[in-house]
Amino acid sequence: MSERTPLLHYRLSTSVNEQSGEHQPCLPREAVEQSPAFSRRKSAHHSRPKKLSTFFGVVIPTLLSMFSVVVFLRIGFVVGQCGLYQAIAMFLVAYFIISMTVLSVCAISTNGALDAGGAYYMISRALGPEFGGSLGVMFFLANVCSSALYILGLVEAIVATFGLPEDGVSPAGSLQVLPAGYWWSLLYATGILLLCLLVCLVGAEIYAKASFIIFLVVMLVLATIFISFFAVRPRTILLPAAPPILNGTGPQPPTMANFTGFKLNTLLGNLDADYAVDYTTGTMMSFATVFAVMFNGCTGIMAGSNMSGDLKNPSYSIPRGTITAVIFTFIIYNLLSLMVACSCDRILLQRDYSFLRDINVWNPLVTVGVYSSTMSAAMSNLIGASRILYALARDDLFGTVLSPAKKTSGNGNPWVSVLLSWFLVQLVLFTGKLNTIASIVTIFFLLVYAAVDLACLALEWASAPNFRPTFRYFTWHTCVLGIVGCAVMMFLINSIYASASIAFMLLLLLLIHYLSPTSSWGYISQALIFHQVRKYLLMLDVRKDHVKFWRPQVLLMVSNPRSSVGLITFINDIKKSGLYVLGHVQLGDLDTLPSDPLQCRYDSWLSLVDHLNIKAFVNLTLADSVRHGVQHLLFISGLGGMRPNTLVLGFYDDCTPKDKLTDPALADATVPTQDPEDERPPYHFPALRVSIDGKEEGNGENGKVMGPQEYVAVIADAMKMMKNVALARYFHQFDRASTISSSPGKGALYVDVWPVNLLRPDSSSYVDTCSLFLLQLACVLNMVRAWRHARLRLFLCVEEGRSLRGSEGKLGQLLKELRIKANVYTVPWDQQVAFPSNATRLSDEYLSAVNRLILEQAHPPPAVRFLYLPRPPADTRRYTAYLRQLELLTKDLGPTLLIHGVTPVLTTDL
Repeated sequence: MSERTPLLHYRLSTSVNEQSGEHQPCLPREAVEQSPAFSRRKSAHHSRPKKLSTFFGVVIPTLLSMFSVVVFLRIGFVVGQCGLYQAIAMFLVAYFIISMTVLSVCAISTNGALDAGGAYYMISRALGPEFGGSLGVMFFLANVCSSALYILGLVEAIVATFGLPEDGVSPAGSLQVLPAGYWWSLLYATGILLLCLLVCLVGAEIYAKASFIIFLVVMLVLATIFISFFAVRPRTILLPAAPPILNGTGPQPPTMANFTGFKLNTLLGNLDADYAVDYTTGTMMSFATVFAVMFNGCTGIMAGSNMSGDLKNPSYSIPRGTITAVIFTFIIYNLLSLMVACSCDRILLQRDYSFLRDINVWNPLVTVGVYSSTMSAAMSNLIGASRILYALARDDLFGTVLSPAKKTSGNGNPWVSVLLSWFLVQLVLFTGKLNTIASIVTIFFLLVYAAVDLACLALEWASAPNFRPTFRYFTWHTCVLGIVGCAVMMFLINSIYASASIAFMLLLLLLIHYLSPTSSWGYISQALIFHQVRKYLLMLDVRKDHVKFWRPQVLLMVSNPRSSVGLITFINDIKKSGLYVLGHVQLGDLDTLPSDPLQCRYDSWLSLVDHLNIKAFVNLTLADSVRHGVQHLLFISGLGGMRPNTLVLGFYDDCTPKDKLTDPALADATVPTQDPEDERPPYHFPALRVSIDGKEEGNGENGKVMGPQEYVAVIADAMKMMKNVALARYFHQFDRASTISSSPGKGALYVDVWPVNLLRPDSSSYVDTCSLFLLQLACVLNMVRAWRHARLRLFLCVEEGRSLRGSEGKLGQLLKELRIKANVYTVPWDQQVAFPSNATRLSDEYLSAVNRLILEQAHPPPAVRFLYLPRPPADTRRYTAYLRQLELLTKDLGPTLLIHGVTPVLTTDL
């Protein structure tokens, strides 16, 4: 084996993770080999060599698990209760369900390297930790219960052969010497389980050797059974003692039954169903209860998959071995059903589950076959359960609860998992009867099979490029049929057990979702979401946009999140389920850099989004200037019909920024994660520099990253691109939690709206596009749950000589038509407009007077103000003066949005 083999195995084992379509950063070979995860995998790879071939590791365990109880102890029970027609129909339904699941197993297992855990590994790596972990627990419990079921079947066979009669007197020369009864049966089952435990503690290799010997015995017994139908003459068989009839009344059950050999009358008598009381449990049988018992003969299809961690080549062995075993057992079951129906009368089939022993050419041989097959099936499920538990523990989905189960012996055998599985099987043995737990086991397996089909269906529907299994004989139709078949049969067998199992699985799913650490396996949900979003984005036609359905889609430029937390959370409230993008410009030239410096920063920004609990995308760009960077983002942000229509910028001033990002998980340092295998880049945002605003940070220089001229040019550029613009000032003072919680009662929170262009005292219009845009944004904010109790205050500036009541009435009527609830206040501003000013130059006295006017109306002070933002002047030489006017106008106003709208956003039409 070459030195590259361990690395190749490491990459292949993560191939299913990549199916979600998420970007996986590629580490250099040296980094991978030096990582703790690689070291553990490498050491495990060498210390735990995989030795089992397709035949020994898959075919034999699957055959023995599927033959076990049904072929020797329940084939007559199925035909006797259901008749040949329904028995064959049952096998067709059962094998149709498992065939659909086998196709899904083959597809997933050939899509990358498998590790220990079998079906759990497939489901968890395809559907993610929540579904994988919850269904892994269900599959573990299914194997535990199934192991107990096989052991109880073996005890039933032993007691039927060697158990004392009910009177306690053994006939002379008889082998019936073992005491019978519940506690004695429990003792025998415990002893058999201990023997299985010893074999499983030694390891998978000794189990494979023991299984091969048992396989040879079972094949020999099956051969003699088929020969016996032709070689043995008709005979009368003594039936086991039946349970006493209630009150001693009614006809007594027969004590004798016939093996007739091949006769047409016998076949005709066994064609139709004749459900009767099960003589071992005393309960009336039905199609559902018989199917539950019969289906246990089909649940062994995962026996080979459970050994995936011990196979030489799981992707090669699992499909071929499982399909071979399924076809072989299907043929044998149907042949046996036909021969039994042709040669045994119904009383024999219903009243003696061990009749194959009585009609065999050599009676003890069937007994040996029963003992061998059921013992092997019990061991197979016990070792399978231990491997699933070991895989669950190794994935740390349940924290420290399962950490002891990670321990392995020198040859890699998870002995603690084996012991824990043994203990749970022992608890199940207290149920005492095989048919009692058959329904539970069947429902658990059906649930797992449906999950495997669901995993394959999700991978197929996600259309992920990395899902390209070498096994191609499946489609999404086979997956759906498998899921529907499993679901229908679950509820037909026992609707209460099925509902309880699903509820238990969902409870585990929620538990894992909230308590387990983030995994690196990949989430199929992300691939499915991508697939659906792409489809619906193509259907979102911008030519069909209408003002009735307008919503804000915001690009918020953020230089450093440390000083922008208040603004980020506020804009999240105002987006009204629209697109929300956090944009950031990194100054630099890619020609002079060895690689893109932004790729390693996305994790920090996405973690910020999670930390602040906002619904936003992140878009970073590299540019030679902030202005060019904002242009890039306005051009490229969004997709199809989801593009930003509103640009939000922090205000250009000299306010001292405050660091609001106090979460240590987002500190400017490398933070070790909980999982040592998690090698995410550290969270990092630059430290704030005193007296420099958020837009002045990030380039490592002492000066601001852009001047006032460029800042106003950015505003002008956005308006030229038909984007609405909002300038946010004093939002470093805004704290959403304290603002919302500080209003104990309705009406204590205010939002002030000034819809008049205060820089144009000669124009007092409040019905232009920009004014209506202000009203719309204020209304949107008021519709958010947290702001629903806030009151909108609308201030209307009027001059003396005009009808104050008339102006207020007109605005009130407009608000009524627009369905906006607000209190309108008229504010005389004759004193302010009296200052010498004109349209081209506003005096500082005027601006200061208007600023004082706004402050005087703030009783009580609002949480936020919305002001009219005029267009920048056409003459670029006046950009600096324009910015100074805005600064004087908004001085000391607290959190304020200066807003300019360029598109109609309101309508009175339906």
